[in-house]
Amino acid sequence: MSKIAIIGSGFSGLSAASYLAEAGHEVHVFEKNESTGGRARQFTTPSGYVFDMGPSWYWMPDVFEKFFSDFGVDISDAYTLMKLDPAFDIVFGDKDVMQVPSDDTALSALFESIEPGSARKLEAFMKEAKYKYDTGMNDLVYKPGLSLREFVDMRLLKGVTRLQVFSSFSKHVRKYFSHPKLIALMEFPVLFLGAMPKDTPALYSLMNYAGLKLGTWYPMGGFGAVIRAMEDVATSRGATIHLNSEVESICTEKHLVNGIVVHGEHLHFDGVIASADYHHVEEKLLPQALRNYTEAYWDKKTFAPSSLIFYLGINKKLSSLHHHTLFFDHDLEQHAIEIYKQPKWPSKPLFYACCPSKTDPGVAPEGHENLFLLMPLAPGLEDTDELREKYFSIMMERLEAHVGESITSHIDYKRSYCVRDFKADYHAYKGNAYGLANTLPQTAILKPSIRNKKIRNLFYTGQLTVPGPGVPPSIISGNVASQQLQNYLNDL
Repeated sequence: MSKIAIIGSGFSGLSAASYLAEAGHEVHVFEKNESTGGRARQFTTPSGYVFDMGPSWYWMPDVFEKFFSDFGVDISDAYTLMKLDPAFDIVFGDKDVMQVPSDDTALSALFESIEPGSARKLEAFMKEAKYKYDTGMNDLVYKPGLSLREFVDMRLLKGVTRLQVFSSFSKHVRKYFSHPKLIALMEFPVLFLGAMPKDTPALYSLMNYAGLKLGTWYPMGGFGAVIRAMEDVATSRGATIHLNSEVESICTEKHLVNGIVVHGEHLHFDGVIASADYHHVEEKLLPQALRNYTEAYWDKKTFAPSSLIFYLGINKKLSSLHHHTLFFDHDLEQHAIEIYKQPKWPSKPLFYACCPSKTDPGVAPEGHENLFLLMPLAPGLEDTDELREKYFSIMMERLEAHVGESITSHIDYKRSYCVRDFKADYHAYKGNAYGLANTLPQTAILKPSIRNKKIRNLFYTGQLTVPGPGVPPSIISGNVASQQLQNYLNDL
């Protein structure tokens, strides 16, 4: 049995801890903050609001199910899932709202009503997307991305054309649909991948299958319920979690980790998996000679957006708002340019509103609403209270116009979160919220390596390495990193 340290308790850290503890290792998880979850932390206000601080879209339910089933846990015993219907709304303008249904027949009818003939095209699009999803989720995402030899698989090679790794997602969507509303609906999931649709491989139409076919779900109690269930899996198998315990350095000898420093004390370990921000681990916890990458390497990478977030408590019910609402009432491409090409605070921002109390009365006091607003923006920007308030007013004006009633005057709790908070709480490079963008030059073996190339028992996991950003990929990343460390330990 080896003694393993996990740095960080987000989805990837808890996943890695669970698999390693299950394998019989002594596992210790070190979390710098006062609660587990990383970006999926929750906080509760004295008045009874429960806010998810980060992830709010529960897609790819099969990934969650696989994780829990690997430990003999039925997901229904871990937390309760609700399928949302409508899955989400898209606001295109005043009184111009698309409600996206969860039912296949209703979805086809919606497409047909907007663009005659598109229901048949949707079926063809989803057939291809299903192939990509099945191949990607079963074959690609569990590969560590250490060598091209991993991808020399006849089934993958025969299907490489259908996977469309080298095709543009934007062009792919436009081969099937021409109406701007349908294009917006199909392109929005890649916002979670952190790149402009034209720069994202068409492979990621698998996200359309995940969202529109597998459904949009909500775990009762919020994402904190998922974190608590994963924490239970890890600790029930013997893992120990240390809160308020920031790792100050990684200690090495002869190209091996021999421990970490926490609270000024050297603690011995036989291996380390870093679930914290990759750049921070390299720049702050390791000497320059033992880093995989230089500062120049990171500076040239395309990062997914940061976010301006507001957590709001509303002391009345909002009858016209559903669980998820996307405000696409301005130009998507212009906002994307101002994130990726000409970084600046957006001129006409798109944003997202989440009202989980529509589904889960437990996240707000009775008669109140829990409201989460998120506006994506370029990482590394100046972040001031004045800028936050400027954009808060912009978002609230459009939200109030949509619901047709006053909200601002009914706010009884308000907290903002932006670039400087992501840096302070997670050491996030440039204050990014989602990790690296899933562009072609940052796919698979072209991502930062899951393995430290100079330290044989140090591995990385999370949204800056394989398979990529998002909650399901992070859970998978923890699994992959744990297996790589076990392979090393087994070879000793």
